[in-house]
Amino acid sequence: MYLDKEKKAEIFGQYGKNAADTGSVESQVALFTYRIKHLTEHLKQNHKDHTTARSLTMMVGRRRKLLKYLYNKDINRYRELIKALGLRK
Repeated sequence: MYLDKEKKAEIFGQYGKNAADTGSVESQVALFTYRIKHLTEHLKQNHKDHTTARSLTMMVGRRRKLLKYLYNKDINRYRELIKALGLRK
């Protein structure tokens, strides 16, 4: 499985306040980013998988909403997260 408990704890520990911090915006965006990268690679191999393509589109929308919330809430945390995840060029 591509996303097990250890990998989630690693993501939450790296981007959240601690490994148990699963609800912060930063940790949620980091988890979505990891899942989006995985699904993007899957769709490169399976381009006819329309259900996964729709799920990917919805996940990108959820991540965008969280990033917009963080942008409006605290611009410095937003900029640090974008830089850490490498989302914008």
